[in-house]
Amino acid sequence: MLGDDAELTAAVLAAQDGDETAFRTVYRAVHPRLLGYVRTLVGEPDAEDVASEAWLQIARDLERFSGDADRFRGWAARIARNRALDHIRMRGRRPAIGGDETELTGKAAESDTAGEAIEALTTDRTLSLIARLPQDQAEAVVLRVVVGLDANTAAETLGKRAGAVRTAAHRGLKRLAELLGDPSGDPESAGVLDALPPQREPRGRAVTSASVTHTRARTQKDM
Repeated sequence: MLGDDAELTAAVLAAQDGDETAFRTVYRAVHPRLLGYVRTLVGEPDAEDVASEAWLQIARDLERFSGDADRFRGWAARIARNRALDHIRMRGRRPAIGGDETELTGKAAESDTAGEAIEALTTDRTLSLIARLPQDQAEAVVLRVVVGLDANTAAETLGKRAGAVRTAAHRGLKRLAELLGDPSGDPESAGVLDALPPQREPRGRAVTSASVTHTRARTQKDM
């Protein structure tokens, strides 16, 4: 484990020991990708509020977490997903589920296309296209490409098999290529992977690392 993952793992461990600067480092490293995932689930207007709720829970429960950087991203994504689904239920809306995911469980993709973009992030345009995918494909693409999870961690987050997640991500990226104008459905030739630069910073009422750190410190004192 090298580079950014090693740094994130070290920051998580330090944050668990009460290091507020380390928690800010964790937040800055993970939040933009997590926000992209939440936006896919609940849409732009509510994403920042839902992400804020997720971070408050992450801060509160951080001491219970155990694992490395990839497991932390998966753990954070599960919390964000649960908060998003709670939000959807509260609003009386459901995500548009496309297709029958059972057809994916036994079929692995010919190649792990999503792996080629594992460190990429996404623009508003690409997120809007991802939102047009069937829900299983949209979540698989975002977790694999945006959040940066490996197939096993993404599968654990979604409660599915790794092969199903690989296949859904592969199909989703092919569909994105078609939406970007390449009838062959090749993500590389369509520029799907190149169309994924860093996200913008959160705005409006979005939670900040300082506010989450303050909440975490207060929570620790109350324990």
